[in-house]
Amino acid sequence: MARTAAAAWLLAATATAQAQPAPSASAADWPQKGRPVRVVLPFPAGAGSDASLRVILQRLAEQTGGSFIVDNKPGAGTLIGAQDVARAAPDGYTLLYTIVVTHTQNPHLYRKLPYDPFKDFTPIVQAVRSATILVTQPNAPYNNVRELVAYARQHPGELNYASYSIGSTSQLNAEILKRNAGLDIVHVPYKGVTDATRAVMAGDAQLYFDGTASAIESAKGGKFKLLGVAADKRLAVLPDLPTIAEQGVPGIDIVGWQGFFGPGGMPRPLAEKIARSLDKVLRSPEIAELVRTQGNEVSGAGPDAFARIVRQDYERWGEVIRRAGIRLD
Repeated sequence: MARTAAAAWLLAATATAQAQPAPSASAADWPQKGRPVRVVLPFPAGAGSDASLRVILQRLAEQTGGSFIVDNKPGAGTLIGAQDVARAAPDGYTLLYTIVVTHTQNPHLYRKLPYDPFKDFTPIVQAVRSATILVTQPNAPYNNVRELVAYARQHPGELNYASYSIGSTSQLNAEILKRNAGLDIVHVPYKGVTDATRAVMAGDAQLYFDGTASAIESAKGGKFKLLGVAADKRLAVLPDLPTIAEQGVPGIDIVGWQGFFGPGGMPRPLAEKIARSLDKVLRSPEIAELVRTQGNEVSGAGPDAFARIVRQDYERWGEVIRRAGIRLD
């Protein structure tokens, strides 16, 4: 009898819950006071993107009067955090802040993903454009990419290049260099940025595509020599360092980025309002300077432009990964 009553109560409660209207996804009242916006970051607390994201969200809270929290969900090459957002309601109260890997590289590296990079997400704004820099040891017998190419051709198989994981941007850029310059260099994958950096400093590997901020910091400390920028143009923070393409090796110009996404199916007016709010923060002098000192630049590309960028990079990275024959499962 008790079980029957309990079952009846559960059915009634379920029916009542199903009858309740879904939370509003209206652009007009976003963000509602007292209802925090959870921004999932697929990296651990303390990572470079974590610190900058927190500053951005603090300024966004001041501007909108809303509440924003960072939810760090690291692991599995951003898959864990991305899956969380892909399953969330598209109401503007769960967002993803991630890098180029999630939507343009992972789909080609894994046979089965826990999300669809296009159907399960709504591009909102490309916040930051970034680049990697090809670095080597200070005492290397080459000072730029042209000299490196000449040296590597004279010493086939003798140079190792480090990456912070198999399938990472650090490996993919090196694979483009290897293919387009016709080099015989050997890949040595490491477990994370710290290990890869140490390997180059110790001489266990001679080449590495490092993030801009860390490359500049290491160069200032005399630990690295900067050879070239893997981007489509020179960096404002390093105006005298030529791109790799300028030095005779084309094709290493796929710009990295960090950006905000919502779950798939987010109403257009809501995505546009969030994008406008973020763009205003990103273009403030404080945030623009923060981004610049990290060797990056503010983008602010909104939903339509960001969607085109994601699709274009998806196609380009797919070609690179297929040519290199890289799979992670």
